[in-house]
Amino acid sequence: MQRWRGYDAAPVDWDRSVVTIGVFDGVHRGHQATIGHAVARARELGVKSVVVTFDPHPAEVVRPGSHPAVLTEPDRKAELFAALGVDALCVVPFTGEFSRLSAEDFVHDILVEHLRATLVVVGENFRFGHRAAGDVALLERLGHTFGFAVEDGPLLAEEGTVFSSTYIRSRIEAGDVAAAAKVLGRPHRLEGVVVRGDQRGRELGFPTANLLCPPYPAVPADGVYAGWFIRYGRAGKPPVALPSAISVGTNPTFSGRERRVEAHVLDFDDDLYGERVALDFVAHLRGQVKYDGIEPLLTQMSADVAQVRRILA
Repeated sequence: MQRWRGYDAAPVDWDRSVVTIGVFDGVHRGHQATIGHAVARARELGVKSVVVTFDPHPAEVVRPGSHPAVLTEPDRKAELFAALGVDALCVVPFTGEFSRLSAEDFVHDILVEHLRATLVVVGENFRFGHRAAGDVALLERLGHTFGFAVEDGPLLAEEGTVFSSTYIRSRIEAGDVAAAAKVLGRPHRLEGVVVRGDQRGRELGFPTANLLCPPYPAVPADGVYAGWFIRYGRAGKPPVALPSAISVGTNPTFSGRERRVEAHVLDFDDDLYGERVALDFVAHLRGQVKYDGIEPLLTQMSADVAQVRRILA
C-alpha cells in the first residue's frame, strides 16, 4: 500500500481511482464495510482504491482541547487499511487553514485535481468542507459537474446499536471491552513503550510491564483485564501475542496517585524496557480494589492470573 502525507504528494501520473474519506478512528466494522465496498468497486472498475483520512483529529483543530480518545494509532490504522486491500493511503494534515477550505474547493483540490476520482464512496452521514457545510447531496451534485459518481451506504447497526467510534469510546470508558471488541471486530488495542515503574510487582512475584502511551489514549476504566501482550517482531519476525493480566488504575493498596497501565505477562520474565508493545483487551475481570495488606492482594492476584488462563485458553 502506498502512503502519502498530504494530497499534493500523490504521484503526478496517478490514474483514476475510487476514493473513500473519513477519520476512520477504530477502523470498526462499519468503517470496514465502507472501505471494503470501495476496494471491491475499484477492482470492478480496474482502478486503484484510495483512503483519505486526517491527522490530527479534526475536532482538535476546530475545537481545541476536545480531542477524542484515540482508538487506533496512525501506524496501526494503516496496517488495518492495508489488510482490507487498500491500494493507497492519503493522510491529510488537518490544519486551521485546511479547515477553512470550502466544500467545493475540498472536492476540486483533493478528489478531482490530485486523486482523479471516478467514484467516491462515503457513509450516509458524511460531511465535508468549512463548517461541515457539504453533505452527500452536495457531493453528488459536484460529482455531476466534475465527472465522478458517488455511492453512499447506511450506517451499520446490530441489535439496535449503530456502529460508531463514539459508541466504542463509551464502552471502553466503562470498561466493557467485550462490547467494544464486538463493534471493532477485534479486541481494543492500546500501544506504547515499556518504561520503568516502582518495581513493586517484581518484589511481589508478579512483575509488570508499565506502558507509556501516546497522547489521547483510549484507556479502559480502572480495573483488571484479561488480554494479550503484543511484542512486535524483530528482524522480520511476526509479532508474538502473550497472555497477560492487565491492570489499569492508581494502585490504591499502596496509596498510588498516578494512573497507570501495566501488564503482568504470564510465564515470562525477559527485559522489555524501551520496547514498543501493545495490549489487546479481551475481558474485564474486576474493578480496582484497595486491600488491607499484602496477603489479600497476593491472593487476589493469583486468582486473577488463574482467571486469565481460563479466559485465554
